[in-house]
Amino acid sequence: MSQLFGYSLERAKKGQSVGPSFVSKESDDAATPVAGGGYFGTAIDLDGTFKDENDLIRRYRSMSIHPECDRAIDDVVNEAIAGDIDDTPVDVELSNLKVSSGIKKKIRDEFMNVLRLLDFDKKAYDIFRRWYIDGKLYYHKLIDPKNPRRGITELRYVDPRKIRKVVEMERNKDKQQLDPRTLESQLSPRTAEYYVYNPKGLRAGMETSGLKIAPDAIAFCHSGLKDMNKNVVMSHLHKAIKALNQLRMIEDSLVIYRLSRAPERRIFYIDVGNLPKQKAEQYLREVMSRYRNKLVYNADTGEIRDDRKFMSMLEDFWLPRREGGRGTEITTLPGGQNLGELEDVKYFQRKLYRALNVPESRLESESSFNLGRAAEITRDEVKFQKFVTRLRKKFSELLHDLLKTQLILKGVISLEEWDDMSEHIQYDFIADNYFSELKEKEMLTERLNLVTAMDPFAGRYFSLEYIRRQVLRHTDAEMKEIDKQMQKEIEDGKLPDPASIDPATGMPLEDPAAMGEEGMEEEQEISLDNVEPADYKRGEF
Repeated sequence: MSQLFGYSLERAKKGQSVGPSFVSKESDDAATPVAGGGYFGTAIDLDGTFKDENDLIRRYRSMSIHPECDRAIDDVVNEAIAGDIDDTPVDVELSNLKVSSGIKKKIRDEFMNVLRLLDFDKKAYDIFRRWYIDGKLYYHKLIDPKNPRRGITELRYVDPRKIRKVVEMERNKDKQQLDPRTLESQLSPRTAEYYVYNPKGLRAGMETSGLKIAPDAIAFCHSGLKDMNKNVVMSHLHKAIKALNQLRMIEDSLVIYRLSRAPERRIFYIDVGNLPKQKAEQYLREVMSRYRNKLVYNADTGEIRDDRKFMSMLEDFWLPRREGGRGTEITTLPGGQNLGELEDVKYFQRKLYRALNVPESRLESESSFNLGRAAEITRDEVKFQKFVTRLRKKFSELLHDLLKTQLILKGVISLEEWDDMSEHIQYDFIADNYFSELKEKEMLTERLNLVTAMDPFAGRYFSLEYIRRQVLRHTDAEMKEIDKQMQKEIEDGKLPDPASIDPATGMPLEDPAAMGEEGMEEEQEISLDNVEPADYKRGEF
């Protein structure tokens, strides 16, 4: 790997910890396998439309410009990347990681550095949208070769059309029987893995002409959709190619039909008598120029002018008629009927949204939902939320790789420690789905209603801990935290002390001692010095 451009993360030398296998390890990044020392080339034929993978990416980008497709993509990205001005779209979750608080603090600090390198607070929408459309996302990790412990100093975006991962396979020329003990190494002896970069773009048959880059110097994240037959990573827009093409054709044909059939045109039958053919045609042209008016409106200048030298397909028809007919006649050709029906267009729009996993209800701009009604939570919205969650998990692989490089370069953890800790490091995206929020509120309301119904039986058939665990679904950590908060609020006087509350009525208990003292104070205030003479005589004191 020393001949490759960039750097590599070294792993401690260990013996082989797994036994032999008769199948090669599957590559999840759609790397192109080549024979070492030879040449290679890839070609993709998707229904005879695309020549290679680069043409496929260009098709995805052209699809994203279409209004309906752009709107659907915008819905997906807005649900996946949310956040206010003061909030970071994503944060690292370390609650399941069993390390010291100091290590957790360093991991959080380095994760914030990764977000700063990506400028994620400002460019999160653009980064996620670019990944969703292309299906691939590459970043070159730049480090200071003189001081690698500084970590990543800069991240630069790499166009997916100019870079590709390659796995060199050693060509086995020995045709003897395979040894079962070394079967896996004989089937797939991987000698090197690297990325090939060509600033002019990688086209079919030209993949070897470029710069070889070490795999650890590139941060790569793909969509997770892969054509196993062609070993091609596809975008989530791939299954919408046919639906979008059909929608475009329907809309174009609709415009042409309306332009050609919308106006009512007249048919003029001109009686030419017994005139010869040339004389009849000349007479017809004279009548046309005499009675035909062609007023043209110029939208730029607002002028109306008579333009008779141009003729279009939407003008009237002039037909000659010989002697013996009904003479000169004018009839009307009706325009097209049912021009206001758009059911076919709406069908293909809904089909496009279904292909992009976006709920069809979001297609209608006037559609709305009322917060506080569980009936508005449709099944499509629940499925859409699960789809967005899967996208977030797949996109977090980019952040995971960058965080790994940053922690290892700065010496926070080793490469072996990362293998044990990586599965416990998760990423929490800010939720901005109103339907999911509505669902949680409705579930909490139903739980509180059940608690109210079970309250008379608390202490008889149900314990308080059972109600909190089974009905309210509180975990041990939540119960401990809630009890701690309630105790603090009681000490601060924000909540009344449960000992001073009547359990039967829920009203505060009266302190007889306090009541007695108040009565004594009132009696002490009454003395003969304060009694009026008239009241004294009547005994009213």
